Amino acid sequence: MRRGRSVRRQDGSSAGGEPGEAAPGGVDVGKCLRGLRVSQGYSLRALASMSGLAVNTLSLIENGKVSPSVSTLQRVALTLGVPIAALFETSPPDSDVVHMRADTRRNVAFAHGFLEDLGSGMADRTIEPFLMTLRPLADSGPTSIVHTGQEFVYCLEGRVDYVIEGQAHELEPGDSLLFEAHLPHRWMNPREESSTAILVLCPPGAQSHPSARHFGTGGAG
Repeated sequence: MRRGRSVRRQDGSSAGGEPGEAAPGGVDVGKCLRGLRVSQGYSLRALASMSGLAVNTLSLIENGKVSPSVSTLQRVALTLGVPIAALFETSPPDSDVVHMRADTRRNVAFAHGFLEDLGSGMADRTIEPFLMTLRPLADSGPTSIVHTGQEFVYCLEGRVDYVIEGQAHELEPGDSLLFEAHLPHRWMNPREESSTAILVLCPPGAQSHPSARHFGTGGAG
């Protein structure tokens, strides 16, 4: 199996590490956020008012001075009506076929690890595929996640545990899980080493955007 690139350390931290310093393959979230905001005709103050975030916080993110938390990404994505994957896009998706080389994937660091969009560039896609790297002992928080559509998980390395409607499901390398995402669920990496999994979110409609809910739960804002 092809191992992760050098932009990830074993503990899941970024090789760059500092706000505004992009790791190889990393996405300038601030630039993408500014582009989405401007394209929808919102001022910083308007977006701050709608999302409940401080104007200064949004300004620092857009200028690469701070790295946004997952909960901040969630609030911005939901306010703009886009999936979190939209913050990976450096240009409008316009392809009907996407062939992505391993060393060209775009990645974003979030509070629990790294998220890599495996479908970047596809126009009007109806699924959201990700390569998810979870830090040791990371979890989605105490509040269950609920969204529309279906969710598929395939464990590649380490272990990923899901609790769906109170029932535990332990995933080790080669194990998979498919479930209706309206069922309350939580995820966690129970081990003191990083875990890697393929995650595919399948919303029934373009306006569902389950990724914003999935990675927003439990993040520090």
